[in-house]
Amino acid sequence: MILRKDELEVQLKDEHQLIGDGLLRDDSPLDLSPEFQKLCHACRIGDLKACQEAIASGASINASDVFDYTPLILASLCGHYEVIQLLLESGALCERDTFQGERCIYNALNNRIRNLLLQYDYSKSTDPLQPLASHVTSLLTRESPKTSDIRLTASSESWDLHKFILSARSPYFSKRLAAAPETTTWKLSSTISPEAFHVAFRYLYLGEVPSDLGLSGHSFVTEEEVFKGIDKVSKDLEIESLWEGILSGSDRRIARQRHQDEVTRGRDHIEKWYQENVLKHKLTVDTAKAPEVKWTRDNAIFADVLLRADEDVPDDGRSEEENSEERNTSAPSSGIPIGPAAASRSPSVSKSPKKSVLFPVHRAMLLRSEYFQTMFGSQFQEAQLTEYLKMVTVDCSPAILEIVLDFLYTENADIPIELAIGVLFAADMLLIEKLKNKAAIVISTVGNGPTGLGDRTHKDSVDEPEVEPINIYDVIRAGWDLKVQRLEEFSARYLAYRLEDYIDEEEFEELIKESASRIEKRQETDTIELLDDIRYYLSDRFRLRFEDTGLEVMGQEGGEITDGATQAVPNNANEKHGTVNMNTPQTTTSVVPDNAADPIANPIKTLDGKMADDEFVADAINYQVLLRKIDDLLERLKLDA
Repeated sequence: MILRKDELEVQLKDEHQLIGDGLLRDDSPLDLSPEFQKLCHACRIGDLKACQEAIASGASINASDVFDYTPLILASLCGHYEVIQLLLESGALCERDTFQGERCIYNALNNRIRNLLLQYDYSKSTDPLQPLASHVTSLLTRESPKTSDIRLTASSESWDLHKFILSARSPYFSKRLAAAPETTTWKLSSTISPEAFHVAFRYLYLGEVPSDLGLSGHSFVTEEEVFKGIDKVSKDLEIESLWEGILSGSDRRIARQRHQDEVTRGRDHIEKWYQENVLKHKLTVDTAKAPEVKWTRDNAIFADVLLRADEDVPDDGRSEEENSEERNTSAPSSGIPIGPAAASRSPSVSKSPKKSVLFPVHRAMLLRSEYFQTMFGSQFQEAQLTEYLKMVTVDCSPAILEIVLDFLYTENADIPIELAIGVLFAADMLLIEKLKNKAAIVISTVGNGPTGLGDRTHKDSVDEPEVEPINIYDVIRAGWDLKVQRLEEFSARYLAYRLEDYIDEEEFEELIKESASRIEKRQETDTIELLDDIRYYLSDRFRLRFEDTGLEVMGQEGGEITDGATQAVPNNANEKHGTVNMNTPQTTTSVVPDNAADPIANPIKTLDGKMADDEFVADAINYQVLLRKIDDLLERLKLDA
């Protein structure tokens, strides 16, 4: 239930009091940095691409501007649904029992946006590190597949833990394990209660400190003894911040914020350790020699599996049969490759791998992928422990595999647009849904500037041709193959806003035939989904162009532009108000403001080669030209849609 205004005022007063006392952190602090200002501006105007770039560059997503507006509130007020969706998926706060959260929901432009905001609660959206923390914490109790490599004992208790986590989180363990990486057992002080060690290990594994300190009715120690033990453990293991979670008190928001801070600190520790050890020790070798690499299990970074990715180089001119034969003979001898053959999944041309990159990694983190969970929990030879680390080949490039590992270890994934489709396929192959969504978001922001996908019909013909960062045919086929609705919608919109560039291409015809064939038992009169979407966005494209001229164009229900609308341009009393009456066919002319120059002095060339007096007339003609081209294409393909 949304809070009333008086309740919001009381809540605001309480929050300010807690913040002023230093007990509660301001979730939306003032930010005057240029990066944050760019993010706010992008949220106001609905610039999806600029929002994505600002978030990727590290702009504070939950800060506020000088008017106390957060990016989410700005996007909500201005009605930019896709921007709001991106912000929420990236961790923007919209918590119903907070002042800013209620303010955001209350000021939503429409019910569609309000319902989207209400779908997100704290556990789902406002803690982007929650999945990573949950996984790391679960390693404390996970029994299968076994990933622990050291056992710690205290009195009658024992814990099966992971050297790389202990090393990353505790300076004490980092120094001791660096000196003796082969250690498999460790005896702890018997004078400290096991409950104190349990609290410390849960803290090291990014878990919340239990409110009962792990005590039960069968415990033989008192709460005071546990506190004394925690004090000693925190000093011995050099984890002084352990006390922050214990001292958070009963206030839910304070406890949550402190835990959130600790998870962020813990993620930073793991990320630093990952970069200085895993990435630093990756090995590049000749592909032919990759199977010969032997990596001992007792290694300084405690890795227990090698992931291999083969680098691709352009085809050297040999026949496809020769390249195929080389790929077959150079298959890894140390286990199954992950995923189907590159030729069936990748949109790229045939290539011959020459170099391979080996990443020494930890099964405990790979288990965030359901694929690896199944592999290491089965009877496959990759799950068996041997003297040398098993090598598992992943069917993607080294750059893409590194992005996957970045995500698994740190929850961060900086995905360049040129690698986004490859990351999308790799994430789908490895069953990493969140990374798959991140890649889809990166792809779907292409071309979305301040006014959406810009119209290209009014550019000067002498301009340099635009270099597109993606192959839209690859994108839409990826959307079909992987069932990513976001990409299907984006591709249709992208094509509609650039239809004049694609409509005459042979590959576009093939795409339409593929879309038609996707309907099982298709009848002659069945629609073609891709063309339906293109028509819709084409109408949207020119409707927006008409609105940009300051004219009110009335069309059919559903946003379609009527034939009359493309022919009716005012040359009467309505001209003053910029209103087009769709019910009265009129002669096509141009609308010229009183202070405008003669439009004929700058005629515009339309898509059919004719000259129009102004942009409005050109748009009307271009819209009809593109619709006719679609009809001609269907007739040529003998498709009725």
